[in-house]
Amino acid sequence: MCRPPPSAGRVCEAADLLLVSKAKRAAEVVLGGILRLPVAKVTDLSTPAGFDQAVAVLAAKLRRAASGAEAAAVREAIRALDVDWRRTSASDRSRLVAAALAAARRATAAVPPRIEVPLSAAANSIVAATRDHARRAERLSIRAEFNALDRRITAHIVSSQGNFVRDEYGRRVDAFGASARQIVASGVDQGLGRADIGQALQAAARAELIERAPFYWEVVAAAFTGQGRSFAQLSAYAEAGIKRYQIEAVLDEATTPICRYLHGKSFAVAEAVSRFERVEHLSSPEDIKRELPWVRQARHEPTGRTRLYVDGRAGRVDLAEMKGEGASAFRALVSDQALSDLGVGFPPYHGLCRTVVVSTSR
Repeated sequence: MCRPPPSAGRVCEAADLLLVSKAKRAAEVVLGGILRLPVAKVTDLSTPAGFDQAVAVLAAKLRRAASGAEAAAVREAIRALDVDWRRTSASDRSRLVAAALAAARRATAAVPPRIEVPLSAAANSIVAATRDHARRAERLSIRAEFNALDRRITAHIVSSQGNFVRDEYGRRVDAFGASARQIVASGVDQGLGRADIGQALQAAARAELIERAPFYWEVVAAAFTGQGRSFAQLSAYAEAGIKRYQIEAVLDEATTPICRYLHGKSFAVAEAVSRFERVEHLSSPEDIKRELPWVRQARHEPTGRTRLYVDGRAGRVDLAEMKGEGASAFRALVSDQALSDLGVGFPPYHGLCRTVVVSTSR
């Protein structure tokens, strides 16, 4: 599931992923399209490098799958707006913009079905790789084949991601509509001609419908891969009779405060599986975000310190306050059980989250 873009502190990592993604696309063209050689698949999601590469590969496939529909949305919207605006009335202008938005919505409606194929393939690969790692590295006594919960997991993450993407393109079309109305109104007031207004509309359409979020597919791919991995780990733990698991963050210069705070905390497998069972029956992205909220941070004015919080079913709940560096850098504001109850028991916790879970007890 894709959420809002990552914070500024994560932009460098997103840029790196985009470079890897572009390199992977070039490799696929050379190896697969020209030399007819297979491109090796990344299956090790247990390391940061393996996770990042898997995300880059999936992001490239999603971007490619969506590109045709995005280009069609721009083309069809601009076709509807290619008129002599000086000869139009206010009602004409409103009608023409509405027609352009309808055309853009029809075109972008093709994106969710087109990304379903790469998402489905990735979901199966993620669950298979996670089960394989659980058997080899964590030595869990589980079967190599998917269990019933695994199959529900793959179905859920594919369908829910499609809904998140559908909502995102709805927001893009709405944003273009606002820009188009402003461009047309301003252009008419200035007496601009068809070509000048058309050029501005073309630029706005590309900006809002295609270029609005440069790293959008990296964020989608990371959220999809991270959530699929977490769900598959929980499924493996439940099958193996593991009772509890622990949060394990990648501790480096890119680690976010929430992942540092949750690192080492332990949660119950049964509660996490129950959380998935509630989420899998939800279709609305807003409902899913309330059930599995990403963690945000904001300045707490009374203390001047940064607080970590979620916007969940009960509204905003502050989780912890940052007060320094090292092991005592945080002051907990809720219990670990409350974290689980709020849906913060397993990653991902934010865009491009690399945190994982590991089993701790049987």
